[in-house]
Amino acid sequence: MKILAPLLIVALAGCATTPAAPPTTDWRSVATSNDRERLRQWRDAFTDALAKARAAGHATEVAKEGALLVPDAAIGSGPIPSGDYRCRVIKVGAKTLGQLDYIAYPAFRCRIETAGALQRFTKLTGSQRHVGTIYPADQLRQLFLGTLVLGDETRALEYGVDRERDLAGWVERIGERRWRLLLPYPQFESTIDVIELVPEA
Repeated sequence: MKILAPLLIVALAGCATTPAAPPTTDWRSVATSNDRERLRQWRDAFTDALAKARAAGHATEVAKEGALLVPDAAIGSGPIPSGDYRCRVIKVGAKTLGQLDYIAYPAFRCRIETAGALQRFTKLTGSQRHVGTIYPADQLRQLFLGTLVLGDETRALEYGVDRERDLAGWVERIGERRWRLLLPYPQFESTIDVIELVPEA
C-alpha cells in the first residue's frame, strides 16, 4: 500500500494537468441532422417566405430592405468583426395560417465576441434572444449554431439539448458595415428569420 499510494498521487496529478481538448471549429461535427437539413434548405425557405410576404401585400416593405431580403446578396470578405451591434429581426412567411407573413421589429442590441478560434453571438435584449457560436464556413459566409432564450429566462440551454430551441443559420456580409443572420425554418412563427446586423457607432 505504501508503494501504491505515491503512484496513485502521480497518476491523479497527471490527470489534473492534462489540458482539455479545444472546441472544434468544424460545425458539421456539432450540428444536428435536423439543422444540417435546415441549412441545406435555406434558399428554398427564403424564396418561399418572400413569395408569401409579397402575396400578402408586403412587396413594398420587402423592396425597401434592399440587399437584406435578396437571397443571393452575400459578398464575403471574411468573418464578421467582434463588437456591439444593432440587430433588427424580420420574420418572413407565416409558418401556419392566421400568422403574419411579414413582421419587422425595431432594433435590439446584440454582441459578437471572440472565443478562441470561434465567435459567440448574443442577442442582449428582446423577448426572444438568440445565443450561440459562429463557426467558419466558406468564402462567402459563416455558420451559426445556437439556442433561443425566452422571456425572463436568464440562462441558455446547450445547443442540441432541445430541438424546439435549437437555431441554425448563415452569417453573411451584404454591404458596407452591414451583415445578416439567416435562420431558415425556425420552430416558431415564420418560414425564415432575417436578422440585420449593423455595428453600433
